[in-house]
Amino acid sequence: MNKMDIAVYPALFTEEDGGITVTFPDLPGCISCADSGEEAVFMAKDALGAWIVANEDLGLQIPPPSKISDVVIDKNQSVVLIDVWLPIFREEQRSGSVKKNVTVPIWLNVLAEKAGLNFSQILQAGLKSTLGIQDR
Repeated sequence: MNKMDIAVYPALFTEEDGGITVTFPDLPGCISCADSGEEAVFMAKDALGAWIVANEDLGLQIPPPSKISDVVIDKNQSVVLIDVWLPIFREEQRSGSVKKNVTVPIWLNVLAEKAGLNFSQILQAGLKSTLGIQDR
């Protein structure tokens, strides 16, 4: 799959009830919302980048963007071109962390805490070792 570095897609900004809903006609489920136009642009960029990278990671096809002239709008809508630099979103995806709950015997927990061990570091080291991953 050929990954693009810059994505530019038309977004629909729908103004209702004092807020703005952001949708992307070409990207099903890529939705955000905001209280102001400035916030809507920020949230749209975040939604677009996250959607594309998540779909790349799943091996799904990324649809091409529509031409602005092909996007049909209602009275309370406007079309805004949203652009994102995707390498930033890809790096965030790789460098992020997730919280995992683990269970250890009480006696082991007591000894580890007395020794001042960092459970996260030890778990990461153990997982890397088990998977054959070396630190860079």
